[in-house]
Amino acid sequence: MLALRLTRAARPAVQLRRLLVAAASAGTGFLLLSCLAHALKHPEAASASALRLAWCAVPLAATVYLALAVARTDPGTRPRPGLSAVGLGPARLMAVSALTTALSCTLGSLLALLVFLHLRGDLTGMPFDGAATGMLAADRSLPLPATLTLLALLPATATAAVALALRPRDPVPPPRTGRGFGRFGAYGGSPRKETFGSAGRFRGRAAGPKAPATADPSATGGRAAGATVTDGDAPAPGTGAGPEPSAPAPDTEVRPPAGLPWGVALVTAGLAVQAYAGRTTPAPALAVLLGWLLTATGLVLASPGLTHLCGRLLQSTRPGALRLLAGRVLMAEAARIGRPLGVVCAVASAGYAMTALYDGTGPGPASGPLSALGALVVAGSTLATLLTAAVEARQCRADTIAALLRLGAPAGMLRGAAALRAAALLVLFVPLTLGIAALSVLPLS
Repeated sequence: MLALRLTRAARPAVQLRRLLVAAASAGTGFLLLSCLAHALKHPEAASASALRLAWCAVPLAATVYLALAVARTDPGTRPRPGLSAVGLGPARLMAVSALTTALSCTLGSLLALLVFLHLRGDLTGMPFDGAATGMLAADRSLPLPATLTLLALLPATATAAVALALRPRDPVPPPRTGRGFGRFGAYGGSPRKETFGSAGRFRGRAAGPKAPATADPSATGGRAAGATVTDGDAPAPGTGAGPEPSAPAPDTEVRPPAGLPWGVALVTAGLAVQAYAGRTTPAPALAVLLGWLLTATGLVLASPGLTHLCGRLLQSTRPGALRLLAGRVLMAEAARIGRPLGVVCAVASAGYAMTALYDGTGPGPASGPLSALGALVVAGSTLATLLTAAVEARQCRADTIAALLRLGAPAGMLRGAAALRAAALLVLFVPLTLGIAALSVLPLS
């Protein structure tokens, strides 16, 4: 009931993201039901039906990734102070996020079932003059257990992924320091040793060089130079004679992500596997698929490091306020934006490679409405995930943006910094994607 109330009371932008999850779920569910229809129509071609079902793992993974990104940016399930007192702790909020995701995905699966049954003619007659009769096996009855299993696959997977990613984690304990001994040998953790003759304890003269004599009493605060410290002016017991040591400055250095070397190695290995597969004609499909998987994984791993490097390059050679702000934000948000950007680059690279490889000069894969639907689901889900990650990054920077506006920073400069970040990412990742796609196609063409 709480998940339903939060879903109804959400803002229009949040509802739009949930509708995107439902639409992606509907497309994926329709593809799964189409695989079932192919298996019913061609019972002798079990291997082809299994291959179609295996290809459905790509839109399934893209939809689950989108559902996870939308659950992360949901403001209604974000922890706030005081919610634990009314029973909405981290575990309860995680359960609400998982239930909201399950509702969105279930709505999409039911929509896919309705469209599938309508195109088969099971609801209101045969639409489109029976054009989808052979593709959807309209002359065969659908087995109910298999249909429910395929429709429940996506909601169950997305709900489990959200619950696993948003599960409450115990805070990291502070690092253990060396054991210390307090006064008279008592066990304690005092970071500073106490000396026997400390001036603060015995109200003695401050240990330190005397101030030089001066004729102006205001220079020494109205006290004669070299005057001793009286009881009324003595520091408080236990504070020491000298000034307190200043606290160490916080570490503001943004550390680069650690996946860049592994990503470059996987991209190189994937291109090498594809080059090796291109030595034989026709190229083995398993080797080509393995090479593309290695290349896509390498792009996803290397993209946060490349985003961090892009932000560092923006700040090079005496930057101004605009470049400095854009570069620091890119470095800080490299891990959050880099991975969805890597997924988009991997999908775009694979799509460009498929288009260049099967451009009409050779036998290509069977293209039809189901292939177009699968490509639309994958491309739309990855782009929506990237935009959702950008929204999440902006939500995390809301306090910083508000502070900059209070300090008098013009809003045009903030918009200029956002445009500069987008332009820098496009300049870096568009040639990289096209180059990797061309290198992937070159041994196979």
